[in-house]
Amino acid sequence: MRRRQPLPTLWLMTDTRFGDGLLDAIRRLPVRSGVIFRHYDMDPSERHVLFRKVAHVCRQRGHVLLLAGDARSASKWRADGFHQRSAGPRKLFHTAPVHNRRELAEARRAGVDAVLISPLFPTASHPDAPALGLMAFNLLARQAKRMTVIALGGMSRGKAKMLHPKRIDGWAAIDAFRIKYED
Repeated sequence: MRRRQPLPTLWLMTDTRFGDGLLDAIRRLPVRSGVIFRHYDMDPSERHVLFRKVAHVCRQRGHVLLLAGDARSASKWRADGFHQRSAGPRKLFHTAPVHNRRELAEARRAGVDAVLISPLFPTASHPDAPALGLMAFNLLARQAKRMTVIALGGMSRGKAKMLHPKRIDGWAAIDAFRIKYED
């Protein structure tokens, strides 16, 4: 576990849409990026096998690897942390998804290291979910106060540059990394 290292500012969220290109996408990330392993719909044993492959590439590249799920599973799978609003051990990195004020309060109570506020913009992952838009996103980000804020949802490097640097500490995406990411 690399708990003492600062959290990355760039995050790839895994998704089945990567198909066989997932490991290459992770290799293309800048060194010391973050990866949140999701793949919820996979058979548990197949998910674990894929996680181990992802972990190998992450270790080679110095990436932080979080497991979307509980802290116990993250520890068992030897992830650097977990992505969920529930509380967990402080030795692991802990991020949480946030879509509204209630979830932000839950994340604060859980003592997370960072919140991923989403969806900022319309996203292919959840096409029917309404996007927060800049005003609602900025309001949630302001209310996060001292928590690290990662923007998620329809994000790209260009969109991240449009955001107020005092409101976000980084950004995360799926589709932005399905094509070659340019530094």
